Amino acid sequence: MSEVVTGDAVVVEVRVAQMPSRALAIIIDMAVQLIALIAAYAILGSFAQFSDPAMFAAVMIVMLVLVMVGYPVIFESLSRGRSLGKLALGLRVVSDDGSPERFRQALFRGLAGVVEFWVLSGAPALIASLVSQRGKRLGDVFAGTIVISDRAPRDSGQAVVMPPQLAGWASALELSQLPDEVAQAARQYLARWHDLSPQVQHEMGVRIATQMAAFVSPTAPAGVPPHAYMSAVLAERRRREQVRFAQRMGTAPPPQTPPDPRRAAYPQPPPPPSYRPQPGPAPAPEPPQATPGGFAPPQ
Repeated sequence: MSEVVTGDAVVVEVRVAQMPSRALAIIIDMAVQLIALIAAYAILGSFAQFSDPAMFAAVMIVMLVLVMVGYPVIFESLSRGRSLGKLALGLRVVSDDGSPERFRQALFRGLAGVVEFWVLSGAPALIASLVSQRGKRLGDVFAGTIVISDRAPRDSGQAVVMPPQLAGWASALELSQLPDEVAQAARQYLARWHDLSPQVQHEMGVRIATQMAAFVSPTAPAGVPPHAYMSAVLAERRRREQVRFAQRMGTAPPPQTPPDPRRAAYPQPPPPPSYRPQPGPAPAPEPPQATPGGFAPPQ
């Protein structure tokens, strides 16, 4: 996974295309181009004896440019970043900010591709892709683009899902001030939640949820466990990012992940010994104050 920052300063996670899939897509595209060149030569060759040799050479040069440069430029411009090879492999070219590829960018990629693949046999593209963290070839570097995978990954069993009881409340949340560092800490906590001891689940959950609540409003409903609170916030945050990204790409929003029945009713871990105050002669401690974001650690 990689992140792109859109023009609205929204961080969106995207799946960068892997090198094997990109290489196979390029092979498919080059095969289509070679077939088109052979067909064009066969058709024009039959008229060569009736035409001027200079005219025939000029027409062949035009056909060569149209096939080698026009094919990727036209396809990617009209299909929002897809050529036939990328369409077969579920890949798409987008701008660095996640917006659809523009004609100027497709032209830069097409011209660079002639040098990278047809003149130098793909060596510059391979080296640049290995050096770049996002797998960019030289054409992507010059055009300011990145190749992503449109196909959804298999469910790893650790996806953050929305607790059904909190869906209505989460839809009205103000999330613009939530730092990425806090969201990432909550995501890592939820991924390891079932592997933690009850004491650690409680202490770490309250700490991270309190940090998150300082940047999120309105307040959480009473009695919501920390891990359910974080699940609702992260699921709603990701849903909004996916909707924004889908609107930029001109596609329908992705389907929502069905709720996990194991988490649907907020599974409450066994409380640690210090979870509830014990009765005694000493006066009961004051209840914790709600943080600026409204989340109060459960008593």
